[in-house]
Amino acid sequence: MPRQDLPALLTSERLRSYTLRCPDVASALHLYEWNMHAAAAVLELTGIVEVVARNALDEELRAWAARRGATTWFDAVPLDQQGRLDLAKARARATRNERRPEVHGRVVAELSFGFWRYLVETRYLTALWTPALHRAFPRGPADVLTRQRQVRTRMQQLHFVRNRAAHHEPIHHRDLRRDLQDALDLLGWVHPAAAEWAADVTSLGAVLDARPSG
Repeated sequence: MPRQDLPALLTSERLRSYTLRCPDVASALHLYEWNMHAAAAVLELTGIVEVVARNALDEELRAWAARRGATTWFDAVPLDQQGRLDLAKARARATRNERRPEVHGRVVAELSFGFWRYLVETRYLTALWTPALHRAFPRGPADVLTRQRQVRTRMQQLHFVRNRAAHHEPIHHRDLRRDLQDALDLLGWVHPAAAEWAADVTSLGAVLDARPSG
């Protein structure tokens, strides 16, 4: 297929942020292709963050529930309305609407990155962060309130860019090196080995080094 046909297939609206930054259509397409590679790298990196962070948070929630004599934190955690809805949907998916037994790990895997991101928001500072969730990031800032702010900010930003990447939106104008550092910070606050592993396997740094000049 001739490349000159691609702009019409992609639509001028989708290409607008690229054509505004590039001197010609060919350069805009090159930047669009780079954006695809960057999005894939972002999803790779944020996938690591999601799994490591959710497992660390889940561990602390389990300990928090056990201290209160609860069988599972699913039934004890003081979530807001949206959080309760998200958890109910995850439990339904994990059990196929109660057609199979509930397995804790299956439910955790069904909870979205957004669910975990909201757990570290200020709304849960007193109920969850201070008594439990700050321990999920033991190598973060020493002050518990500062740690919450720093974790919250990084989780917000990584959740945002992950969603942009997942929906094929432009991220070429974003400071992705900051996102890379945010991810490594979060992982390192959970455990240095997680940050070292992510730094070794992520392709985002190489993709950023190959960014076209247009």
